[in-house]
Amino acid sequence: MYDPIRLSEIATQVSKGSERKYYRFRPAKFYGGIATADCVGCNLRCVYCWAWNIVNKPSQVGEFYSPAEVAEKLTKIAGRHGFSKIRVSGNEPTLNKEHLLSLLQKVPDNLLFILETNGILIGHDRDYARDLSKFKNLHVRVSLKGGDSKEFSKLTGAKPEFFSLQLKALENLEKYKVSYHPAVIDIVRDLDGLKERLSEIKPSLSESLELEPLIEYPQVLARLKKITFN
Repeated sequence: MYDPIRLSEIATQVSKGSERKYYRFRPAKFYGGIATADCVGCNLRCVYCWAWNIVNKPSQVGEFYSPAEVAEKLTKIAGRHGFSKIRVSGNEPTLNKEHLLSLLQKVPDNLLFILETNGILIGHDRDYARDLSKFKNLHVRVSLKGGDSKEFSKLTGAKPEFFSLQLKALENLEKYKVSYHPAVIDIVRDLDGLKERLSEIKPSLSESLELEPLIEYPQVLARLKKITFN
């Protein structure tokens, strides 16, 4: 088992100052249509990750882009396709805080930026949520990696105690009035238990929980078969 905070040091491989590695820019159908930048580097190793090969070879994939370059590419994609939303996805966008905050500063007000994150660093660093609260055209989607600490550990390979940081991220976002909602993979076992925990953070939070469908790629199913839940 590993420590996701220590694994966040992978940022040194995928960052050069305020620049961050990306491996593609594309239109996507999610959220009714969204311009997407896929970044490189993650602090979790989820067995159901569709970007597994990218996550596990960060030094071999992608090119460095400045926040201005990323904002320009996303804005152009959104303009060509008539999208009102943009996002960074693929790996973990919060690894380079300087890059992310600078990118958000450059997003036009008429575009909604959806930050897709596992929330680990937002839970670890309370100031992260405070800094994100400055951006009114931001919405944060926190992808929970299981219904409890044990399942989190099984699905990510990380130490179970770090599940609490995902929940803490929700608490921090709530405290600083950042627009957000939680999501979880639809193979979670104790959904009712998770919803109860979310209700303790905010009574209505369980109602906004998004069930993320598992993408049943053969390699994903093969990795899941190796996991045993006791």
